[in-house]
Amino acid sequence: MALQFPVEPMRAVLGTLPPDDGWAFEIKWDGYRTLAFVNGTRTRLQSSNRIDVTHKYPELSSLAEGVHATDAVLDAELVVNDDLGRPRFELIQQHKRQAAMYLFDVLSIDGHDVTGLPYEQRRQLLADLIEPSDNWTVPSHRIGDGQPLLDATAAQELEGVVAKRLGSTYQIGKRSKNWRKVKNRRRLDATVGGYTTGTGNRSTTFGSLLVGRWDADRLVFAGGVGTGFTTKALEAITATLRELRTETCPFDPPPPRPVARTATWVEPVLIATLEIAEVTNDGLVRQSSFIGFSGSTGG
Repeated sequence: MALQFPVEPMRAVLGTLPPDDGWAFEIKWDGYRTLAFVNGTRTRLQSSNRIDVTHKYPELSSLAEGVHATDAVLDAELVVNDDLGRPRFELIQQHKRQAAMYLFDVLSIDGHDVTGLPYEQRRQLLADLIEPSDNWTVPSHRIGDGQPLLDATAAQELEGVVAKRLGSTYQIGKRSKNWRKVKNRRRLDATVGGYTTGTGNRSTTFGSLLVGRWDADRLVFAGGVGTGFTTKALEAITATLRELRTETCPFDPPPPRPVARTATWVEPVLIATLEIAEVTNDGLVRQSSFIGFSGSTGG
């Protein structure tokens, strides 16, 4: 029986790299998780939260022409690449250039549910099913050699890898340990220029630190960091921030109005070490977590 729109995709757990034995490894692409429903000449696209997004991506309207079947349900990541060919999350958000679909699994072919087949067999079916084009492809995967692939993604400033257990089935709507996402993280030092008001159990401390990076003599806003703090650290940092409060915004230019409206500014003397996924093309830290203070400028 054919799978009907919408379908809840299988999801990975966040974890560490497993041993090579019994695992396959794929590059983790930084974009929007998307399911493609091909029926005859028609293609319908579904976001990970079950919303029809077909109209947003006319460049993928001809996907059916590249599928060697009358109908199919495909799992993919929708990406927009930078000038070096690397998927960048802020580019898919902006969608100012054409998106590409990186297909990595198949759920149904010509009305036959193939989710119960092992990973390796679904991967082979997918490779046979898809005729690549400029707007869609089936990226390669490897059996074993996970660490070299993870190292290569780090060197190319990609998000990381997804490890998939050999022999595993596709579990619709499940978050399964058979899929494990392993993300590259890097450390970065940034200067604290303010903080936002905390809510809930952080109403007496702060919500996030507002940080920036120096460009000559200008402190350029680089976003906020709201995770990585212990209760003890929150209290200690709050006491320090209150001593450094100032009426003058240290960022040039100031942060966006929604941020600035709720911000308290501080003298830009504290240097925070962050763990981040990346710095976006707009200069903002993404998926940042506080590690500690690496020092101060002596102010």
